[in-house]
Amino acid sequence: MKRLLVSALCAASVLGSGTAFAQSSSTAADEQTKVGSAGGQFLKIGVGARATGMGGAYSGLSNDITSIYWNSAGIADVEGISANFSYTQWFAGLSHNFVAASMPVGEQYRAAISITSFTSGDIPVTTLQNPNGTGTNYSLSDLAIGLTFGGKLTDQFSFGITGKYVQQSFSSVSSTGVVFDIGTMYRTDLQGLRIGFSINNLGSEFRYSGQDLVATTEPTTGLGQRPTETEIVAKTYSMPLSFRAGIAADVFEDDEVNKLVVAADFETLSDAPEQYAIGAEYTWNDFVSVRAGYRVGQEQLGVAAGAGLKYESGGFKGSIDYSINPTTDFGLLNRLSLNINLY
Repeated sequence: MKRLLVSALCAASVLGSGTAFAQSSSTAADEQTKVGSAGGQFLKIGVGARATGMGGAYSGLSNDITSIYWNSAGIADVEGISANFSYTQWFAGLSHNFVAASMPVGEQYRAAISITSFTSGDIPVTTLQNPNGTGTNYSLSDLAIGLTFGGKLTDQFSFGITGKYVQQSFSSVSSTGVVFDIGTMYRTDLQGLRIGFSINNLGSEFRYSGQDLVATTEPTTGLGQRPTETEIVAKTYSMPLSFRAGIAADVFEDDEVNKLVVAADFETLSDAPEQYAIGAEYTWNDFVSVRAGYRVGQEQLGVAAGAGLKYESGGFKGSIDYSINPTTDFGLLNRLSLNINLY
């Protein structure tokens, strides 16, 4: 009965907080859509096969280095020196990569660096006159470099903050700027219950500039004019601001062989409707894990699943995780993550 109560509390708490947070914007959302009102869409792509295998219900559970993305406060639970590499096979030949490393800074605090990239490879340039290609190529390349600091203020409360340098570019046009993520985590004594909150991508506006926005006008013959350059001033845009609230609990808290974690998340974004996620992770003998999740409110993503293997020996702990996320229109998204801890 106690286990069922905790599971129900997870869902009710997040759904309730989501409803309260969303009420103030519900009227505006009904009047017009928010889609397309922000750039930096690669910053919304989930990181880590463990989290995405649970449908993204991870901001309350975050306790590894991928918490840099989901809730920076989770870095306080990372032991020793840790590193993670995650690869996502995105649709249309795009790829999404995340690499991070963290280390202790004193007894209670942690620091980390992370790099997130989203790339296309070479894309042929086509025109109305050359629909089969001009013989030249361009590429899409988005990059975020983050520095994270976090730790435990008490045994129950932790915090984290991440500053990210973000660059978006295609062809010879690019924009750069800085955004911040802030997260908190509260741990209770009830069934390992954890509650997390985070705000992501707070920052200034961005603007594209570059050679492709500069046009040269040739002079009229015989008038003694010089060539003139005209630069198109691009409109400013913001990164996709988001707020997450999550909760997670251990169902088999005292069972050393069987472990089951249930989690739920609510997320509201500046450029998309509110989303909800529920997920679960079962681990046998601290060796093999299976995961499942479901996301509500996202046009393309719904069901999620994944699995992972752990290995521990001496001062080394490693894990490899895989997740699969079917999309409505673009096939399957496959993710693979490798995590290493030295302590």
